[in-house]
Amino acid sequence: MSRLRIDQDHPKLVIEHVYPTVDRGRHPVKRMVGDVCHVGADIYGAGHDLLAGCVRYRNDAARSWRSVPLRYDYDSDRWHGEFVLDRIGRWRFRIESWIDEFGTWSDWLRKKLDAGQDISLELLEGAELIRRGMPHAPATARKGLASAAALLADTQATLRSRTKLALSQELERLMGGVVDPRDITQSDREYPVVVDRERARFAAWYEMFPRSQGTEPGKPSTFAQAERRLPRLAELGFDVIYLPPIHPIGHTHRKGSNNALVARPGDPGSPWAIGSEAGGHTAIAPELGTLTDFEHFVRTAESLGLEVALDYALQCSPDHPWVAEHPDWFMIRPDGSIRYAENPPKKYEDIYPLDFWCKDRENLWRASKEIIEFWVDHGVKTFRVDNPHTKPLAFWEWMISDVKNRHPDVVFLAEAFTRPKRMWGIAKLGFTQSYTHFTWKNSSHELRELMTQLHKTELVEYFRGNLFVNTPDILHEYLQRGGRPAFRVRLLLAATLSPLYGVYSGFELCENEPREQGSEEYMNSEKYEVRVRNWEAPGNINDDIQRLNHIRRDNPALQSQGNLEFSDTDNEQLLCYSRTRWGNDLLIVANLDPHHAQAGSVRIPLGRLGLNDNEPYHVEDLLTGERYTWRGEANYVHLDPQHRVGHVLRIVR
Repeated sequence: MSRLRIDQDHPKLVIEHVYPTVDRGRHPVKRMVGDVCHVGADIYGAGHDLLAGCVRYRNDAARSWRSVPLRYDYDSDRWHGEFVLDRIGRWRFRIESWIDEFGTWSDWLRKKLDAGQDISLELLEGAELIRRGMPHAPATARKGLASAAALLADTQATLRSRTKLALSQELERLMGGVVDPRDITQSDREYPVVVDRERARFAAWYEMFPRSQGTEPGKPSTFAQAERRLPRLAELGFDVIYLPPIHPIGHTHRKGSNNALVARPGDPGSPWAIGSEAGGHTAIAPELGTLTDFEHFVRTAESLGLEVALDYALQCSPDHPWVAEHPDWFMIRPDGSIRYAENPPKKYEDIYPLDFWCKDRENLWRASKEIIEFWVDHGVKTFRVDNPHTKPLAFWEWMISDVKNRHPDVVFLAEAFTRPKRMWGIAKLGFTQSYTHFTWKNSSHELRELMTQLHKTELVEYFRGNLFVNTPDILHEYLQRGGRPAFRVRLLLAATLSPLYGVYSGFELCENEPREQGSEEYMNSEKYEVRVRNWEAPGNINDDIQRLNHIRRDNPALQSQGNLEFSDTDNEQLLCYSRTRWGNDLLIVANLDPHHAQAGSVRIPLGRLGLNDNEPYHVEDLLTGERYTWRGEANYVHLDPQHRVGHVLRIVR
C-alpha cells in the first residue's frame, strides 16, 4: 500500500488554467523587454474561506525570486497579477495561493458585529491566529504583532479597544502576506517566458546579395562596394539587412545560370553550395573580401541604425572541408557515394545534406552550434535559418537554448515553408520569428484567415510571423501578372498587417519575369549569377517603401501583434482592417485587384474606436497627407490601382 502524503499529493487548493502558457508550460511564451507580463489563473478550494495568492517570478540570471500579489475579479471568478519584464533573456514564473486565514477571520468578525452578536471568542481566536503567524512574519513586524496578540487576548481590556485594533488597517498591514510556507499551494510547474529585444518583434527586412551590388556586369562586388548601398537602405527605412550565405562556394557540380546543371567558365555558383578549399561556414568567399572587410560592413551598418543578418544554412558543397574530415556526418548510399539534395524532379548535386542522427552526432551538433557562436563573436546577432524543418527538432531546441543562454539578444528567423502545424511547432522550440505563407495568400478570404490566426489565436503567444513579400525562390503569380500596382499592394499589406515584414532586392524595381510559365523561379535568378541593377530605375516603388517604413515607425499601432481587426466591406476586392494601440487608431483599406479600380462601402468599428454613431470624425491618409470627414459606420472608398492602391487612415483626435 502506498504511503499517503496529504500535503504533497493532495494540496488544499486547486490552481489551473494559468495564463500565459504554451502547452501548459512545456514551451515558453514570447514577450519583449519592457512588456508587462499579465498573469491569470483559476484558484479555488473547499468551503467559504477567503483565499490569497501571488505571482513569484525571476529572470534566470537573478539569484532570488520576486513576487506581486494576485487580485481576485468576482465577475470572471479569476485571479490576476502582472510584473514588468525589464531585461532580455529567459524568465519563469509560478503561482502560489493559500487560505487567507487572517482575511477570513476579519471578514467573519465584521459579519458577527453587523449581526449584533458576541465576538469574545473571535477575538481570542484572532490572538491565537496572530501568534501562529508571527514566526513567518518579517522581523520588523513581530513586535507589533506580539502587542496586537496580547491586546486581543486581554479579557480585562475594553471590548471597544480590542475590536478597534482587530479591524484596524495597521493590523491588516502587519498580517499582510503572513503565511506558513507549509500551507502554500504552488502551481504544478514553473512557466517559462522568453524576453527579446525590440528588433525581434518590429523590423523591416531587406535581403541583398552582396555580390550583386556593383556596377560591372558579371563581376562580383565586394563588401566594400556593397557597403555603399547601406546609406540608401537606411534612408528607405529598413532595419535589418539580410545576406544570403557569404561563404566560399563549391566547384563540384556548380550550377550555372537559371539553375543549369553545368556551369560555364566564370559562373559564380549558388551561395547555398557552401564550402571550398577556401573554407566552410566560418570563412568568407574570397571574391567578397576578408573577415575584416565583413566586420567593417557590419560596423557601417550599425552606424546607420541597421543590423546585419546572416544566412545559417546547414548543408555543404562536395568541396566543403567537412566532407573530407567527417564523411560520416553525411548520408552514405549503398554504393559508397554521398547523397546529394533533391526534390524530384529537381536535383541539387552541388549540395550535400548533413545526417544529424549519425553516430558522431554529438560532434556534428556541437560544430553546427559553433558556427553561430563564431559569427556572434564577429558582430552578428540575427540569423535567418534555411529550411529548419528538414533538421531534427531536438537539435533546434538544444542549440537555440544553449546559444541564447549565453547571448540572449540573438534573433533566429525560421525559413519554415512547411505545413502549418509543423511551422508553429518549430516556433515553439525557440525561433524568434518565422516566415509565413503570406506570399501565397492574395484573396480577401485567404488574408483574413491567415492574419486572424496570427493576431487572434494562441499563436500570438509564441509565433511571430515575418511577412516576406518575395524571396529569391518565390515570385508569385500575383506579382508576375499584376505589374507595378501588384507590388505596391503587397507592400502595403505586408507593412501594415504585421510588425515584421521583408522584401528581397529587386522588389523595389518590380521585377516580375519568371523563368518559365507556371514557375515561381525568377528569370536570370541571382542565386546563380551576378546581377547589376539601377536601383533608382524608372517605375521603382522606393517612395512607397520609404513612406510606409516611416509610417510604421511613427505609429505604435503597427508595431505589435494581436491588435488587428478586420471590418466588413460590400466588395470582396476591398480589404479593410484596423490597428489600434495607446490611442493610435489606424484604418487600412487596400484594393486587392491590381488591374481595375474598385469601389464600395467599408464598415468602420465605431464603438471599438470610441466614435459616436451620428457625429462626424476626421481621418488623415498618412500616405498622402489628405484629410477626409467621415460620418457613421459605412463610408465610401474608391481606389484606382494605377494611382492609389490603398489608404492608411489615422483617426484624428
